Amino acid sequence: MNRHSCLTLLMTSLLALTTLTAHAENWPGWRGPRSDGTSVEQNVTSNWNPANATWKIELPGQGHASAIVWGNRIVTVTANTDTQERILLCVERSSGEILWEKTVVKGPLQKIHKENGYASGTPVTDGKRVFVNFRVGDDIVVAAHDLATGEQLWRVQPGTHVGEWGFSMAPVLYKDTVIIDGDSKGDSFLIALNQVNGSTVWRNDRTHQGITYSAPFIRELAGKTQMIQCGDRCVTSFNPDTGQTIWTVDGPSQEFVATPVFSEAAGLIYVSSSWPKCVLMAIRPDGQGNVTDTHVVWSDTQGAPYVPSMMAVDDFLLTINRGGNAFFYEAKTGKVLWQEKLGRHHASPVLIEGKIFCINDDGQINVIQPARTFKRVATYELGESCYASPAISNGQVFIRGFKHLFCFGRQKAAPR
Repeated sequence: MNRHSCLTLLMTSLLALTTLTAHAENWPGWRGPRSDGTSVEQNVTSNWNPANATWKIELPGQGHASAIVWGNRIVTVTANTDTQERILLCVERSSGEILWEKTVVKGPLQKIHKENGYASGTPVTDGKRVFVNFRVGDDIVVAAHDLATGEQLWRVQPGTHVGEWGFSMAPVLYKDTVIIDGDSKGDSFLIALNQVNGSTVWRNDRTHQGITYSAPFIRELAGKTQMIQCGDRCVTSFNPDTGQTIWTVDGPSQEFVATPVFSEAAGLIYVSSSWPKCVLMAIRPDGQGNVTDTHVVWSDTQGAPYVPSMMAVDDFLLTINRGGNAFFYEAKTGKVLWQEKLGRHHASPVLIEGKIFCINDDGQINVIQPARTFKRVATYELGESCYASPAISNGQVFIRGFKHLFCFGRQKAAPR
């Protein structure tokens, strides 16, 4: 082989390796790296049959929080109701071995809904620190732990949370802050804390006392960085650098659970209220001030989800309502293209290589091809109930059931 051929082969190999690595991602927080359930990876296993799992481990305690993944570490939270401990734990991805297990806080167990738990808020990581929040009695507790060792770096109590259904907020990272939503039936607030020491960067006190379980959604929208948050009995766009309001939409109801999503194709933000009525709304994100009467493009109550977040894919929007019916919309118009019974869902869908994966409460996994007519590609049975959403990283899928953490597929390449 001549020198030119060797050089060509080397460059081709490097290009292939770079392409593979570029598609490998960490899954650092709630709904993944883009906070919308989408994975850009290729060659991810689509066989989620427990009989073919790479490994399965029983997790201690009880919790519904999803797993997050960074490098060779999988992290989630759990609760020991006997000792009243809220626990952060870390699992080694190749073996499923628990590397460390640390108590974040210990204290009174709050009132909860029968479908909630004491460890429902998915943690988030920047690759060095893991950030978690819990409700202890009526206090919101936020903490940072070292990802490598589990050592607690700081812990603060920014406020209280009032509500009989419990707590499940997912912290969100933005630049050098961690953002916590404290919307409840009491003294509500939205706060940005310094990631290094937990000090307050900004705080936005809320006035309408509307409870929410919906995580903030941050994206470049209409030429500016916006943080869309459902809570305080309204939908609001904030400047995440300052906490100042950009625009707001009243209602459409009192409480929220589903996290907003954005459709690039339609240019719309989608939100859904949960109680006392479920209302799905599509909103143009280019407003200023109160845009209730001018920027709500369409709304619907039939397919509005109560708990699971939505999936925007191509020109479509998928939702699953409280009755367990999946609705598939034209994202721009709100026209319903099809609906199908998939069972009740707490877990939110994920998108992998153009296919939507949904896990219902009974642990049934439905794989759907997005199209104008319903196309189910595959169905699997996890073998146990599941409220947590999947995490996708380096060709692997991690699912937390009521009892076990499952790993599917083989690790492809180290993420950037």
